Amino acid sequence: MINLNVFSQILSLIDRELFKDLVSKHKSDKHQKGINSWTHLVSMLFCHFSSADSVRDISNGLRSTTGNLNHLGVVRAPSKSNISYI
Repeated sequence: MINLNVFSQILSLIDRELFKDLVSKHKSDKHQKGINSWTHLVSMLFCHFSSADSVRDISNGLRSTTGNLNHLGVVRAPSKSNISYI
């Protein structure tokens, strides 16, 4: 698994205001189903850095860090179906 301190440092390099502006500009949250663009980005980066092999690995990995997700800007860990829908 990935060390969340390192993961949060990597995420801190992303300008959240610029990200929100791009989401608004391209309307990527217009038809969201369960998770927003930021949660999607966090999930996909987590998948990459933790070398997750399946949707279950991503979902369970993010669920195991539930208390720390608030610091990453994620309200709750996405479910397997939300991740697979995207």
